[in-house]
Amino acid sequence: MVNDFNEKDNEPVITERVVKISRVAKVVKGGRHLSFSAMVVVGDGEGSVGIGLGKAEAVPDAVKKGSTEAQKTLMQVPLKNTTIPHEVTAKSGASTVKLMPGTIGTGVKAGGAVRAVVELLGVRDILTKVYGSRNPKNVVRATIKALSNIKDPEIEFAKRKAVREQGLG
Repeated sequence: MVNDFNEKDNEPVITERVVKISRVAKVVKGGRHLSFSAMVVVGDGEGSVGIGLGKAEAVPDAVKKGSTEAQKTLMQVPLKNTTIPHEVTAKSGASTVKLMPGTIGTGVKAGGAVRAVVELLGVRDILTKVYGSRNPKNVVRATIKALSNIKDPEIEFAKRKAVREQGLG
């Protein structure tokens, strides 16, 4: 599943999850032209996650395109044990997502779209809340934006300590 390993590379396997599939109709002179749009989330379960939006005339092709785009947008998120290091909030469109660290044993307290992202990221204990619109595409984008705002506490502490020492010395 999420923590499987490739035999040859000994690297974590990238897992994908389809969050939303939409049927899109473009009205043209000859009638309606139907196509599909798929929002896909990929992750390795060890701190990397990415999202992609694929559009095609068939659902499998849209999912494949979305998965390819998501793998190109993989980003590393600093984790603290099985949760995130600090509380963070982000907004996309009319959706606002708040992610809060959970104590060990809390589990993933999240709705469908946020759950897909945090589970593929490898977080096992987190509390989340979505305010405003529950549109899955905007919720996923807001979640990714919030995760990208997470800072590693040790690195931030080292930076601040260096700045403080330069100012005093």
